[in-house]
Amino acid sequence: MNSVVVKANMVVFIASFCTLVIELVAGRIMAPYVGVSLYTWTSIIGVVLAGISIGAWVGGTLADRYPRPATLGWLLFLSGVGALTIAPLTDLIGAAQLQTTLMLRILLLTTAIFFIPSMLLGMISPVVVKLTLDNLERTGNIVGKIYAFSTLGSIIGTFATGFFLISWMGTRNILLTMGAILIGSAFLFGGLFLKRKAAVISVVSVVSVSVFLFTMFGYAYKPMLDEKTYYYKESDYFTIKLKKYPIKGGTVEGEALILDNLIHSINDVNDPAFLDYDYIRIYEEVVSWQMNHRPSVDALFIGGGGYTFPRYMEAKYAGARIDVVEIDPEVTYVVHEYLGLPRSTTIRSFNEDGRWFVMNSKDKGRYDFIFGDAFNDLSIPYHLTTREFAQQMKELLKPDGLLIANLIDSVTEGLFLPSYMRTLEEVFGKGNVNLLVLAPELRRLGIATCVVVASPKKWDMEDFARVIGSRGGKAMTAKIVPQEKLQEILAERPSVILTDDYVPVDNLTAPIFEARYGYKRK
Repeated sequence: MNSVVVKANMVVFIASFCTLVIELVAGRIMAPYVGVSLYTWTSIIGVVLAGISIGAWVGGTLADRYPRPATLGWLLFLSGVGALTIAPLTDLIGAAQLQTTLMLRILLLTTAIFFIPSMLLGMISPVVVKLTLDNLERTGNIVGKIYAFSTLGSIIGTFATGFFLISWMGTRNILLTMGAILIGSAFLFGGLFLKRKAAVISVVSVVSVSVFLFTMFGYAYKPMLDEKTYYYKESDYFTIKLKKYPIKGGTVEGEALILDNLIHSINDVNDPAFLDYDYIRIYEEVVSWQMNHRPSVDALFIGGGGYTFPRYMEAKYAGARIDVVEIDPEVTYVVHEYLGLPRSTTIRSFNEDGRWFVMNSKDKGRYDFIFGDAFNDLSIPYHLTTREFAQQMKELLKPDGLLIANLIDSVTEGLFLPSYMRTLEEVFGKGNVNLLVLAPELRRLGIATCVVVASPKKWDMEDFARVIGSRGGKAMTAKIVPQEKLQEILAERPSVILTDDYVPVDNLTAPIFEARYGYKRK
């Protein structure tokens, strides 16, 4: 293998490596603005492939007209600059209020940010092939090796980013590194210093870009944090932030845990009894009611977040056995270090996927409560919504145990809520699935947090209202939707049974996202 072919293989390896790194980083850097959904990844993959495809076409034409190393050098250089624009451009337009549908918004933002860098990277391979071919009898051999190394770069870029780079470097530092690699490759492989004029232009360009990056580094390549934010970390699953947050009427500063762009919990590290969110107060009311019937408590949490309610239960109920399945070990670390959960806690943490834990658990019929706390309005793990998973959770419950899950939707207009409730009814039985909301006027409630309670046993929800309503000192947070009214609403709304084979959660929740950010639905 001669030096020209070796050089060609190295160039396409680097270009393909950087392309796949940027493609995987795209999902993470866009998450705070558009969530992580099927729409997000569909747009990213489609836009990147479109950019590569059009780039290959344009690059082939360019290679025929300007078949010289300087062409390759400038393409590598511009690709590097394109990679460097991604972070500041995302910050600049990511939150743009486009009055359009969710799908079109994600597609437009993704195109604006990633199409040009992808197209420039796609232009490199045709130029490399043109510069490498010197003998038509060896075309197949040379082109085959070039594409093999290109694919190898893509493979290594994929595994390196997903398994290592994001958690080690963070998305913005990765983009900065990819830009530097591509610009460095322009001089190493592109021969930009071979001619005096090109050398002068190149030096001026590099100096200009360097000054620009130095000036903009604090904006484009460091996270945009306010003065209250004291912790920032990009883990394998989330962008994690901690910030001071006023609680108890502003008299105390609590700790807010932000995952991607949503506040997931607000804790008082010195007071585990502090429950800020209404849905957690509903959790407390249901558990308090049930403890009239139970001598002890075994609880499983699918999703840990800030461990707010597990901390409360540990402090409130002596001897409670509490398991928390939190997929991100970095979240658990943060809770121990900053959010008031001592290392000596009796709460057991399992850093794995919730469904994997449930399906492999040997504790059949053990739990009094299973709390589903992994849903939000920007990202819902679809595999935790299906009939099959509900059946697996039912098997872990005691015969009178309760599944308690919070979700965000409109009771009277939403698409996800009726489908999720009908799915639970398939497993637990009609009449055994109840809905708790924050206000009795359902049609004026709008999109809000709801709590769904399901059990193998038919519970008397009027007893729940009597017991909790008679507690002195504070009004009852939960408003029970009567079964007759609930069935009437469910009958009016279109719904599907969510199964492992058919679970269109992203489609069902798109209206929530659009309403949250004021987009038009067409």
